[in-house]
Amino acid sequence: MTGAVPASFTADDYEARMERAARQAADAGLAGLLVAPGPDLVWLTGYTPTAVTERLTLLVLAAGRDPVLVVPTLEAPDAEHAPGASALTLRDWTDGKDPYAVTAALLDADGRFGISDNAWAMHLLGLQKALPGTSYASLTEALPMLRAVKDAAELELLAAAGAAADAAFEEIRQVAFAGRRETDVAADLAALLRRFGHSQVDFTIVASGPNGANPHHEIGDRVIGRGDMVVLDFGGLKDGYGSDTSRTVHVGEPTDEERRVHDLVREAQEAGFRAVRPGAACQDVDRAARAVIAGAGYGEYFIHRTGHGIGVTTHEPPYMIEGEEQPLVPGMCFSVEPGVYLPGRFGVRIEDIVTVTEDGGRRLNNTAREMAIVE
Repeated sequence: MTGAVPASFTADDYEARMERAARQAADAGLAGLLVAPGPDLVWLTGYTPTAVTERLTLLVLAAGRDPVLVVPTLEAPDAEHAPGASALTLRDWTDGKDPYAVTAALLDADGRFGISDNAWAMHLLGLQKALPGTSYASLTEALPMLRAVKDAAELELLAAAGAAADAAFEEIRQVAFAGRRETDVAADLAALLRRFGHSQVDFTIVASGPNGANPHHEIGDRVIGRGDMVVLDFGGLKDGYGSDTSRTVHVGEPTDEERRVHDLVREAQEAGFRAVRPGAACQDVDRAARAVIAGAGYGEYFIHRTGHGIGVTTHEPPYMIEGEEQPLVPGMCFSVEPGVYLPGRFGVRIEDIVTVTEDGGRRLNNTAREMAIVE
């Protein structure tokens, strides 16, 4: 997780987020939230510790109480300069002291708390030992929609990240594919993302030929040849917010079957996008895209969910998957990325980030979804 914090967020913004989180926790029947270093802490306070170590850092939020950030004394000076620091109280502890006793004094002795998914087990066990009457639920389980609805400034940052990823794709279409390794093209993609403003590159999947049938192919030394279908899936963080897009290109002219499968995935992606509207369930997006692929006889080859949320991380709730009945709300942002994967032969995936509007959806990726021919 990058330490960069978008300049567009003020202490007031972070204060409002912490108040909203505490209120949602109370509405969910929780005594409060315990937020460890990671994306939730960045989103709530703008603070990223220089290094995440065994020393306890924890934000304590509870409705009707001032937010408190428990930090090691040696890291307190950095925490004091976080954008949201003025909206909370710092409680530091020195080496040799018990950080769990410091934290326990802030908690209800028999309360149930939401805690960051990425909190260290040693810290959770330390709190349980200090307060045996407490219980805990993962933040994703307790408040899955905490970061899901973006405000106008967040949407602007996500749109800018999407535009940067689009610019990278337009450039990568112009480079040579044939005769080069997947790792070479992936390095080009990473460099382009950085050139267009990304501070962090999370993934650059370049899956050529039969490797395209693996949705999360790990790039390797396979030499891309003429006649290969190549799945490109790439993204990262720009100004603290994520990009994630996929396009499938072909080296030279495709076969009729390759073009037919690509057109099918494009039709499915369009169906998923058109299913986006306020009040629809997340699973409706998955169903719409999946129905197109299944109807053409390729249902068994669409082997993953249709989408995932995006924000200060590239993967987060909500998820566009069967069984997820969470209603779509204006401001939610997520991917729509159906695919068809034919083992040993090739794969196709087309992905855009979409945000829910008052009357439908808006794409944050706008490069052509038709098959691009590369050399």
